[in-house]
Amino acid sequence: MPTKSSRKILGKSEKKTASVMQFPSRNTGQQQEPKSPLPAQHQPRPGIEAKMKPRPRYEAPLYKGSEKLKDKVALITGGDSGIGRAVAVLYARESAHVAIVYLPEEQQDAEETKLAVEREGRECLLIPGDVSDAAFCRRAVVQTVRRFGQLDILVNNAAYQHRQESLEKLSEEQLEKTFRTNVFGYFYMAKAAIQHMKPGGAILNTSSETGLEGNKQLLDYSATKGAINAFSKSLAQNLVDRGIRVNAVAPGPVWTPLNVADKPAEEVGKHGQDTPLGRPAQPEEIAPAYVFFAAEVCSSYITGEVLSIMGGETTAA
Repeated sequence: MPTKSSRKILGKSEKKTASVMQFPSRNTGQQQEPKSPLPAQHQPRPGIEAKMKPRPRYEAPLYKGSEKLKDKVALITGGDSGIGRAVAVLYARESAHVAIVYLPEEQQDAEETKLAVEREGRECLLIPGDVSDAAFCRRAVVQTVRRFGQLDILVNNAAYQHRQESLEKLSEEQLEKTFRTNVFGYFYMAKAAIQHMKPGGAILNTSSETGLEGNKQLLDYSATKGAINAFSKSLAQNLVDRGIRVNAVAPGPVWTPLNVADKPAEEVGKHGQDTPLGRPAQPEEIAPAYVFFAAEVCSSYITGEVLSIMGGETTAA
């Protein structure tokens, strides 16, 4: 690699070669992800991934499928974008068919996820609706089973997040909306899904570092994520005799529409900058954990766990 002094006198072609040497492509075996700070930006809720710059990465080009989920069927809430989209793509790469639940206003993102799943050679069923509605959750499960004939994996991933500077500013309406989406929705989906799941099935719940460490601006959101951790452990105990495993993934900062729609533009650009790795995770870096928990070949003896993925932060472990 050129020294600091020699780099000053390199020609144009030589500079290009040096740049390649310093920053290997995403196909060389070293995964390269966007660094902080990222561009300042903000969107109204719920946020659309297609409008983010840079776009969150979900294709995981270094991940090679090996049929870990062959002939399985997965239902993923919040599957249109962010972590949910990345999970849908990797599940398809592992030979599973996928149904995704999303809000109607997220149709644009959902269509892109569908195409990405189909590029992996699997089917993707789109189910627009709101998981805070118990009746909708029951319908979503029935639609999935009718389309694919079975349901093996449930990923509870949909979430609502709204920062407030103080408890006084946290309205009763917001508190109820956050809990109905983040907690009630998980209960509703799980209750509907287990009626169709057989031994070997898996439920995965998306938690957060805030459920382990708290967050002074996310009082209600953090409380729901703590509840999800306890729910996951309790449901794991409840379903162990039925052969259905339940685990949770607790990510730190991830580059998704959820945060772009909840922070001021300047803060969005610094999202994840305070982690030991100095940047937010990309969805493709989180999704393999969901494959691990869903695949019996990887985790048949693991249930009731909460896996934190926080970019080197260890205080919540």
